[in-house]
Amino acid sequence: MKLITRDIDYAVRALIYLADNKSEETVPVPELVDELGITRPFLRKIMQLLAKAGIIRSYKGNKGGFRLIKKPEDIYLKDLIEIFQGKFSLNECLLNKGICPNKGNCILKDRVDGIEEKVKIELGSIDLRSLIKR
Repeated sequence: MKLITRDIDYAVRALIYLADNKSEETVPVPELVDELGITRPFLRKIMQLLAKAGIIRSYKGNKGGFRLIKKPEDIYLKDLIEIFQGKFSLNECLLNKGICPNKGNCILKDRVDGIEEKVKIELGSIDLRSLIKR
């Protein structure tokens, strides 16, 4: 399992670029492709998911492109991970796809649940604004 996939890495880069846009104009797709070095189809896939999640707005036409609609301080790494990978979870029983029959006496569950909670808290504390400052 990877925490930060290529999708998430590129999404963070694109969001930082949009947040850094001082003119507050819509950023055209060709500019994002050139500046970020992401192929147009891959960028489209990433931006569609971010638009669906309500983080950016997509504009079509001659003046088309993307604009950040959520404040950088309200965009958390944990949220981006969930947009691209689904609900964050470290604790998935490998032996049984359904409810594990050993759930009540599993020697790992409590420890892994504790680690998972700490990771969620840490990921939930990293916002886009803090990444822009770096």
